[in-house]
Order: sequence, then C-alpha cells, then structure tokens
Amino acid sequence: MSDLLVAGGQVLRPDLTVERADVLVDGETGDIADVAEPGTVDAPETLDASDGLVIPGLVNAHTHVAMTLLRGYADDKPLDAWLQEDIWPVEAELTADDIEAGAELGIVEMIRSGTTAFSDMYFHVDRIADAVERAGVRAVLGHTAVTVGKDDEAARADCQRSLDVANELDGAADGRVATTFQPHSLTTVGEEYLREFVPKAREADLSIHFHANETENEVDPIVDEHGVRPLEYADDLDLLGEDTYVAHGVHVDEAEIDLLADTGTGVAHCPASNMKLASGMAPVQALREAGVTVGIGTDGAASNNDLDAFDEVRDAAMIGKLAAEDASAVPAEAVVEMVTRGGADLLGFDGGRVAAGSNADLAVVDLTAPHLTPAHDLVSHLAYAVRGGDVRHTVCDGEVVMRDREVLTLDESAVRERASEHARDLVGRAEGDA
Repeated sequence: MSDLLVAGGQVLRPDLTVERADVLVDGETGDIADVAEPGTVDAPETLDASDGLVIPGLVNAHTHVAMTLLRGYADDKPLDAWLQEDIWPVEAELTADDIEAGAELGIVEMIRSGTTAFSDMYFHVDRIADAVERAGVRAVLGHTAVTVGKDDEAARADCQRSLDVANELDGAADGRVATTFQPHSLTTVGEEYLREFVPKAREADLSIHFHANETENEVDPIVDEHGVRPLEYADDLDLLGEDTYVAHGVHVDEAEIDLLADTGTGVAHCPASNMKLASGMAPVQALREAGVTVGIGTDGAASNNDLDAFDEVRDAAMIGKLAAEDASAVPAEAVVEMVTRGGADLLGFDGGRVAAGSNADLAVVDLTAPHLTPAHDLVSHLAYAVRGGDVRHTVCDGEVVMRDREVLTLDESAVRERASEHARDLVGRAEGDA
C-alpha cells in the first residue's frame, strides 16, 4: 500500500485534546508515521477530513459478531430464559456458512460505525477469521467452550478445541487476528475441565477471555458450591492475570474489584446488553478508580440489538452515573478512553490513540450534522451526541476500508442479501425442529 494522508481536519490526541493536524500513515507498516501541522507533509493518497474529527478506530471489546443473524429474533426476556428458550436452540442449527454470513454482516456494520477492532466469542472461528481477513479489520477470536450438558469426552473435546483454535489462528490475516482461550463462563464449564485446561492455556502463553458475574444467577451457584465469590474461584483456577479480560463484571463486590486490579485482569463492559437483559449495572466508576482497565463491548446483536459502539459509549456514561448515583461519575473523557485505548489495551493491540508509532486504525467523524452543532466540546460530542452514521471514513492497518460512507473491502449489498437468506433459513430449520 502507498502512504496515506488524512488531511484537513481536527485530530483527537492521546491526552484527549483536539488540534488541527494532518495524519500521515506509513503504507508499508500500517502504522501512523506522523501527526503534523496542516500542510507540512504529503502522501500519494489523501483522505479528506475537512469538517471532521480524526479519532482512533473504536474497539468493540466483547461481541458475538455472527449473532447478527438473530437480531430481533427474541427480545424482552431475562438472560437465562432468553438463552435456554430461544438462543441456544437456534444456535444448535447454525452452520459454518451461517456464521460466516453473520460475521460479514456484523463487520460491515462495525466498519460503517467506526469500529476497527473487535473481540469475539463463538464457534466455526476459522470462517470468522476469513471474514476478518477480507474486511481488513482487526479481531481477537476464539472458540468458546461449554461443558454443561455434555459427556466427559465431548466436554474435553470442546475445551481442547478452544486451545487448538487459539494456537492455529493466532497471527492470521497478516497479523490482524489474535486469539484467546475461551471457557464460556464459570458456571457453564465444569471445575475439573478448568483445572485441566487452564494450565495448558498458560503453558501455551494464550490470553484468556470468559463471561463473569454477568447476573446474580452466575454468582450464587459459585458461592453455594465453592463458598467463595466467582472471581476468587477464578483466581484459584489461575484464570485471572494481565492477559485475561472478562466480559460484563456486573455483580462484583469490593474484594473482587481489588482482585481484578491486583491481578491486572481487565473488564469488557457491555451496558446495552446488561440493561436489555436486566442483568444489572456494572460499577464502572469503582472499577476505574481501583485501576482496572475497562473497555466497552456491544455483546451480540441479539441482545443489543446493534453493533454501533457510539451507542454503547453513551450508554456506558449514562448507566455509570446511575450505578454510582453520581452525575460526575464515568464522564465523557472516561468513556471515550474506554472505547479506544482501553479496548486496545484489553485486546493487546498497539492502537487506541492517534500518535506516531501507533497502529493506523482511524475513523473520521463528520461534524456537519445538526446534532453535532455547536461544537463547544468535541469529546462531549463523542460521548453523548455522535452516532455511528456520522462516521465518514474508516481506516484499519493503514488501509481505507470505508471512504465517504462506502465500504470498500466487502460488497455491502451482497453481504446484506446473503445474511438475510441465511437468517431466514436458520430460523426455518430451528422452528421446524421445535
């Protein structure tokens, strides 16, 4: 690729100040080469950022991207009933082709709303990796192991599959794919399997990602069976550490917050899903004050119901204030940092900031919309007013993946048509078996 100049706009700097600057991208490395005074550098290719704000590409720190096929399929139920009565029966009918179609749809949606990296938990992961490669984005992927309802042979095979996929796919898509070992949760993977396979993941130097403390129903069984809180149980299993991040972390007490901080374990906060499923409100202000790295995730589109990270940023700020009962809690600066640098830190990518040497993962927000006028404080706008549809351009690894609202790496119309067909056939199979 040739060098790229993102020119004519304002730039969000790592300290969250805004200045007029041009961003020079090294086409060979895919990194930012310079953030320079306007008009002082040049490149063969230019991306017009006039009347725009250049920001780091957003990071979706926890999702199930192929679940776009189930968007709107089942709503308005608590988590356990929603999973057991609706989602799991349909997921049992998913094919690899379904998952690839759903992944492409979700990736297009994320590109169009300025997300350049995401962390995914699902299965048929090789097909998701294929979609990531074609789309030109970054992802942390893994096969999610579940042992409940399986005999010993099948349970061990599923955990081994999670290890194998993580080892096989790490570094795919020219290094844009990283991987994690993924036990689904502390209540859906039996203790004997965690004690067997977590040491193997550690020995292989794999990062670990799992659901934790999402609902009270994920807390009480652990306390009843083991006599300790879930994250104490996880720590005893060597699940926590600087290369681990958990999804949700809603029902954590002070001791668990301290444990997360002490071990360097991060949290992917999913406010919209937590609200929709009435799971609760994560204590984000307390987590951040304790020094826990917090990112922002959409969760799957079936429980959100979109993958627009800007929606999630606003939700995170709002619910954070409610949870803390303090209007000054989780301010605009915090949520913008969480969806950029915080998420990149969780996923292990050198991104989340517009600075020389960082990954050239960028989005350009068009500031000309009425709902972004006047522009007293652009960080405030990013948190409370910007929508995914305001993103004009998206760049990942130095490649322009969307220019002037047109996705360049995937055929959006064909992706939508294919996903609609797969969703219709999937539901037909599932309901036909009911």
